[in-house]
Amino acid sequence: MNDDPLRWWSPFTDSGDVSVIHVDLVPHQRRETEAVAWLDAHERSRWQSYRSSAAQRRYGLCRAALRAVLCGRIGCPNNSLAFIPVEGGKPFALVDDVPVSISFNVSHSGNHGLIAVASSGRVGVDVEERVPRRKLENLIEGVFSPQEQAELTSLDGYRRLHMFFRFWTIKEALVKAWGKGLFADVAALEIPRDMRRGAPRSVGRFAQISETYWCLEDIGSKDFAAAVAYESKSAQP
Repeated sequence: MNDDPLRWWSPFTDSGDVSVIHVDLVPHQRRETEAVAWLDAHERSRWQSYRSSAAQRRYGLCRAALRAVLCGRIGCPNNSLAFIPVEGGKPFALVDDVPVSISFNVSHSGNHGLIAVASSGRVGVDVEERVPRRKLENLIEGVFSPQEQAELTSLDGYRRLHMFFRFWTIKEALVKAWGKGLFADVAALEIPRDMRRGAPRSVGRFAQISETYWCLEDIGSKDFAAAVAYESKSAQP
């Protein structure tokens, strides 16, 4: 529980060696001012480039929370921490210009952000508020396998929307952990059958990324759909 009114991030859940932190993105002027103070010159320039106050708020609060979480985890001052993007845009952290092994990923939707942090190995997280989507059928056809599509289209109304976001966040977390971004064949990364049947967690291999096992976990709440994905050392869930 967070008792500091100016602290907008708090522990959400743990999955294996991965910690997931929730970021409160509700408008709050004092928090937003505090967040900007955490940013370095490059980040402030990026923050200023956003045209809407909502986009500024989400970026500033998430980035500052990420800095606070990593500084606490690594044990370094904020001014020693920097981020360098790699191919595909997924950044890694430097402390005094030296790369650190810690892995992290950030996602936000509406008033909610999530940060996933792992001591080693790749990690991805996704969060989505469950709001109606325009052209939902087109999205289903574009990112899901034939079997996933059949299971989604067999549902009606709210049940379909709820399951769509569950499937979407699981798959998006895996794609983000993999780090291939737009180069990934998302439809071919089929969600394990046990998770499609309701299991909260699954470990397995995927043909496109068969060099390692991947653990997938549904971490959604009543407020949002969410999932985390990370490399696993074995096939045991």
